[in-house]
Amino acid sequence: MKPLARQAVLTGAAGLLSLQVWANSPPVELRVALPTAALAGQAKLTFWGFDVYQASLWVAPGFSASAYADHGFALELVYLRDFSGADIAKRSLAEMARQAPIRDEQASRWGDQMRALFPDVKAGDRLTGIHLSGVGARFVINGRPLGEIVDPEFARLFFGIWLSPQTSEPKLRLALLRQLTPAAAATLATTP
Repeated sequence: MKPLARQAVLTGAAGLLSLQVWANSPPVELRVALPTAALAGQAKLTFWGFDVYQASLWVAPGFSASAYADHGFALELVYLRDFSGADIAKRSLAEMARQAPIRDEQASRWGDQMRALFPDVKAGDRLTGIHLSGVGARFVINGRPLGEIVDPEFARLFFGIWLSPQTSEPKLRLALLRQLTPAAAATLATTP
């Protein structure tokens, strides 16, 4: 093999190795917010044959699926297509309402807050939501802070889009919770 070709192969192999390491290491913004976080699971959302995003759930030790709102964790979405921030906010609110009734005033306030925070995303953009137990949610795009919604009920319902037993995507939920410790997984088995 020629030296240049050998170098290209080695560089490609090193790139693949770094992708594997990256997939199992939390993003930089999580190393500060959740220093002990580990990957609980990953899944791709496909809707009507279209890939929407790749989701990764990062949890701290002691995380319980049945009591997700009592824990700090992060959900990372790497978008596989373009969406407007307004569409993300609208769909999020509809999915939140699947779990519990939302008063009109709440829906209006939360919709306004999400539209103000969520930017338009392009394929490859990484939007991360960090659950701040008892406080609310912090959002980050491609490692850059977007802001927070300080409301524990908002955070419970927002992250419930993926983690609640009432999710519209139960297979995605199971995949996100796949790598939990045996004790944490046992709580998953007891949820509807």
